[in-house]
Amino acid sequence: MLSRLSSSSRRALASPAARAQTLRCFSAAPADVDGKIWPSAAAAIADVPNGATLLVGGFGLCGIPENLINAMVEHGTTGHTAVSNNAGVDDFGLGLLLQTKQVKRMISSYVGENKNFEAQYLSGELEVELTPQGTLAERLRAGGAGIPAFYTRTGYGTYVHEGGNVIKYGPKGAAAGDVEISSVPRESREFNGSNYIMEEAITGDYSLVKAWKADTDGNLIFRSTARNFNPDVARAGKVCIAEVEEIVPAGSLDPNEVHLPGIYVQRIVKGPSYEKRIEKVTVTKTGDAAKSDEPPSEAALMRERIVRKAAEELQDGMYVNLGIGMPTMASNYIPPDVHITLQSENGLLGIGPFPTEDNVDADTINAGKQTITMNDGSSLFSSSESFAMIRGSHVDVTILGALQVAQNGDLANWIIPGKMVKGMGGAMDLVASDSRVVVTMEHLAKGGKHKLVESCSLPLTGARVVDRVITEMGVFDFDKNGPADALPVLAEIAPGVTVDEVREATGMEFVVADPLPTM
Repeated sequence: MLSRLSSSSRRALASPAARAQTLRCFSAAPADVDGKIWPSAAAAIADVPNGATLLVGGFGLCGIPENLINAMVEHGTTGHTAVSNNAGVDDFGLGLLLQTKQVKRMISSYVGENKNFEAQYLSGELEVELTPQGTLAERLRAGGAGIPAFYTRTGYGTYVHEGGNVIKYGPKGAAAGDVEISSVPRESREFNGSNYIMEEAITGDYSLVKAWKADTDGNLIFRSTARNFNPDVARAGKVCIAEVEEIVPAGSLDPNEVHLPGIYVQRIVKGPSYEKRIEKVTVTKTGDAAKSDEPPSEAALMRERIVRKAAEELQDGMYVNLGIGMPTMASNYIPPDVHITLQSENGLLGIGPFPTEDNVDADTINAGKQTITMNDGSSLFSSSESFAMIRGSHVDVTILGALQVAQNGDLANWIIPGKMVKGMGGAMDLVASDSRVVVTMEHLAKGGKHKLVESCSLPLTGARVVDRVITEMGVFDFDKNGPADALPVLAEIAPGVTVDEVREATGMEFVVADPLPTM
């Protein structure tokens, strides 16, 4: 084709944008392709070469293009860079491409429950570029919008900013400290008195996305929280392949309801079937199932004490983000006259209770991958929109867990180098905003190690970001905007606990409020 073009046209096609347009318009298609409609997932990905960068939609197992992923496994190409929030689980979703060793590098925010993902990384088999979830969504959004880079507060003062996080271990693996590739520092700059780092956009060769419905022009509608990363991924690929549950004629969709315009979509496949596996089926128990004659354990009572106190942070009218685990329980102890709106990073504002068993919906989950319902007045949106709310400081309070909190308010909660790699998920974005940051955690780690420390020995999630820490022993307040050497204050103490006992269990200095109230 290029030989038939003028010299000026050939020069124009040397640009990346022109090459992408050429790929979109002139890639050879099988004879049974009808416009944008392809006969199968296998046909739609048949031209994906070795080493291609694949942008893959989904959050956990929700909204993943499972038929396209299965086709890629059969296709057998290798050396891919896969960009996705996470890699599913060992035997489903992107985890299948890890099993077959078809992925060379993962760019993601969360390892999660994928043991094979973690094992390949720690053994040096897989390159892993861990990226804050909101930054990942924005890098994809920027890539699709033709914006080469942007500045964000997320990650300033952490490994993301300063570099040094391990991308690839050598043949001897993490246990031997054999590091082959480390992350490089990010450029930083101050705007209006706040520090920011520069992040570069992400684009890819192919986008693999999952939508609920498409028309023949490629306009897409997503369903519930299965939208998540899919729109951002779709826009950032040179060739977007969308698998859908239903295809309707052009003109059948109300333009007001289209979530992604067809200009971003080159190929459409109707999935023959969907497993829609759910990572954490969580239900509201009713009747006899809700009753228990077993007395609560000591650990359960301890957690309840912590989350009851955390619930006092939540005031009427607030928008709140609750982290995975103990923080999620705080919503159970809100007084009836207090109404808050829960925000979930995967694209939902207005989280409702867990569903009953007969109302479980695989397309409706929270950021902890648990099945949920939606309250009246809820709204759904993409991952980039979700983190625009977070980075823009529209969320009033964030409650999350921690591995360590330092005397100056530094927070570490996402990795134990060489041992435990979960990823930062959305935590770095949440604590980098101007929302109030409350940490709920057990006072001591396993083996009696301090979690409240003079300085964090683990990689930071955020520098000087914590406002309050609540443990089973007491409540500590931090002045994250005051002098760097300001000491935290023991603001409340648990019943039956003495100040001396708190000091013994705490690895940092603090001052004691006078008077000192009881929790």
